[in-house]
Amino acid sequence: MKTTEESVLGDTVIIVSDGCCVQLGNTPALDDVTFKIKKGKKVAVVGPNGGGKSTLFNALAGLVPVINGSLKINGMSPQDAKGLISYVPQRDLINRNFPLSVKQVVEMGLISKKSLNLFSRKNINLKIKEALENVGLSDKINENINNLSGGQFQRVLIARGLAQDADILLLDEAFSAVDVGAQEDIMSLISDINLDGKTILVATHDVNNLVERFDEVLCLNRHCCAYGDPSEVLTKDVIEEMYGSHYEMFKTHTPENHHKNND
Repeated sequence: MKTTEESVLGDTVIIVSDGCCVQLGNTPALDDVTFKIKKGKKVAVVGPNGGGKSTLFNALAGLVPVINGSLKINGMSPQDAKGLISYVPQRDLINRNFPLSVKQVVEMGLISKKSLNLFSRKNINLKIKEALENVGLSDKINENINNLSGGQFQRVLIARGLAQDADILLLDEAFSAVDVGAQEDIMSLISDINLDGKTILVATHDVNNLVERFDEVLCLNRHCCAYGDPSEVLTKDVIEEMYGSHYEMFKTHTPENHHKNND
């Protein structure tokens, strides 16, 4: 039985996926996914569209059920560990046309917490201010989000996640629809957050510069193609497996035979 003190090579493991399977309708979204992530690591989650990156994040956040295998955060189910995770979804899922200020967007992260009633308005404002300072946007606190650049808006979403004081930060496509300069700014920000001991998972399509940017990489195409040091696991075979067609592998897949589709 795993405990919250489970470790690998002396390092504390905070996320354990053991044969995790997630079904969306009749479609297998994740199949027999197994990996372990140590606390404080900066992990890139890479793979094609439909490869299961967002599904994995939704499962970690307790938004979709695991139907076979298990997924544990600090020894707990995702439903019991929600307070440990901050989830920043894909930026195109947020309606920027709604008239919201930067402060209001960051405050949404606190409104969703059950413990909101334990915070005074003063403490909430302090948390918002601190989160915006951490992403370099304290001067934009009252700005309408429609007036922000793509990179600035992405930093606001990260600030919303930071305001929750979670141990794990999930960033879904943090680099999408922003220019190269903004990508570098966001990456520097992620590195600074990581130094504070948080475990950070970033979903991305880009397999370039992963060695320089991340401690580990999780390669997904509905199953785990590889996991480990980017300099070691991003081989030609793994990239072909990750981005190649897996129709034959999954065409006979049903909820009853999750572990038989490789036969």
